[in-house]
Amino acid sequence: MRFLKNFSFLWVLFTLIFITSCSRKNIVESITEDDLFSVSYGNFEEQLNVFSLNEVGNIETGLFMKDGFFYLVNGESQKVMELNSYGDLLTLYYNEDSLTKHLIDSSEREDLSVHKEIAYPFGYTGQIAVDSDKCIYVVSTIPRDRQELSPDRSTLYCQTILRLPRDGSQIDYIGQQGPGGTPFPIIRNIFTNDKDEFIVVCSANNGMMVYWFGKDGFLKSMIPVNASETPKVAGIDEDSSVFLTVENVIPDYNEYKLYVKVDNYSSYSDKASKAQAGISYISTLLYPLDISTGLYGNPVSIPPYEESVTVDYSRLVYKLPYDFLGVTKSGWKFFVVSTTNGFDVEMIHSENQKVLHRHFDVNKSNVLFHNMSLSYDGIISALYVEENQARVVWYRTDKLINN
Repeated sequence: MRFLKNFSFLWVLFTLIFITSCSRKNIVESITEDDLFSVSYGNFEEQLNVFSLNEVGNIETGLFMKDGFFYLVNGESQKVMELNSYGDLLTLYYNEDSLTKHLIDSSEREDLSVHKEIAYPFGYTGQIAVDSDKCIYVVSTIPRDRQELSPDRSTLYCQTILRLPRDGSQIDYIGQQGPGGTPFPIIRNIFTNDKDEFIVVCSANNGMMVYWFGKDGFLKSMIPVNASETPKVAGIDEDSSVFLTVENVIPDYNEYKLYVKVDNYSSYSDKASKAQAGISYISTLLYPLDISTGLYGNPVSIPPYEESVTVDYSRLVYKLPYDFLGVTKSGWKFFVVSTTNGFDVEMIHSENQKVLHRHFDVNKSNVLFHNMSLSYDGIISALYVEENQARVVWYRTDKLINN
């Protein structure tokens, strides 16, 4: 009996240890956010105006971090703010016909920040990039009377890039051909690289169009990225119900290369009516695209985020694709997905065959709008717009990829 009792105890103990060890494998480690500073709401120079707070989809405020300095573009106030990691305002760019301009003119207080007026009456969408010389690039929407339609009327050319030099030279704007050029179609994002060139990624029919500019601001390459021209997925014939979407395109920081994220979906039909009832996600592939040759390299499969839901004693697993956040100068690709209690981040170095997963705990009930940015060093910064203030935080994911 004593043997049986000891055996039973050891078996229970072994089972608990086994279950615990298996559970730990499925637990994604969390990274604590570093709360850096907050920004109050209002129209004064050091404040954010988010008057579209009740219409979250219309908020045009974005964040970019480089070398420990933060750049906030606030479309609602037509201004760009440069701040240090304590939230001190260092430089302010603002439209000459904006409310910010009138408040500054009427204010009698002295301020240490540098004020720079912008003569172009553009609206800002929230996308921003900064090069090593601290030259700022901001996506802008031009006035309606200056927007153009393509000859086939399928594309609206309505946006441009506002260039804000740090060296005191004249502020100007860049279009498709370079300074003062034709407006772009809808811009998805903008980037700079180690050569201080800048890259513009625009939406296009069946994919995207990438404009690659030299440091002087003139066009070097224009690269179409279409879903129909990406390599075929093995095991899927052309007559199948599977279709591809180009979800995002991000340039390499050091090389003339693009990373093309392609999501694969399949359609399914209602059994009774045989009509198409919806689509379901299958997989994600990340293709490197060599700009000099126009050839795609071998893709890397990006594991999806999986979420389990229990319904009527049955367990359902839903697979969701990650959003492509960015690429670091060391070649790490960052992917992020919103979860019920925060964000999951997947970091992949395809060349070294390394994959890291982490989780950010965020109280979503307090966050009305968020904007995330990846630095080239691998730090994720976030702007959380809450009811009473906006918070700027960062997550030191750079310590993980540099170990």
